[in-house]
Amino acid sequence: MSYQNISAEISSETIEFLIQKVKEMEEKLPFVINLTPEEIRSLPKMGDKSIPFVEKAMEYAARFPQFLPAYVDLAELKKDLELARKLKMLLNVLEPLTEKVKDTWLEAGAEAYSAARVFYKSTRNAIKSGVPGADTVADELGERFGRKSQGIPGEEKT
Repeated sequence: MSYQNISAEISSETIEFLIQKVKEMEEKLPFVINLTPEEIRSLPKMGDKSIPFVEKAMEYAARFPQFLPAYVDLAELKKDLELARKLKMLLNVLEPLTEKVKDTWLEAGAEAYSAARVFYKSTRNAIKSGVPGADTVADELGERFGRKSQGIPGEEKT
């Protein structure tokens, strides 16, 4: 792990501000959709290498309209390609940020969970040392793992 011990805070105001900005972005893109995994699998994919093919096809369709089927709208094809280009530009900006936010969330969560597990293990060790009340804490935290403390023989739970 190259990024251990993230020590940062983010205010509620900042979170609210950022959420509002995302909502504003969504409002500017009222046509965006959600596809099911099945729909995504069924779509032909246009990658960077396909763009020149689409451009060349549009160029030829404009020069040779006799080959253009009546059900293919050339103006709509141009519009779709331009939209795809602009959305790709947006994705190129958003994806690195989304990945950083996700990775930072994973790391911060891992650090918090690891520290909590160390504390839980400490309560289990405290039981072995006969520290009063440790079994109560260990039992409650142990519910996460489906465990109950063994307690100290002859000692009642407090």
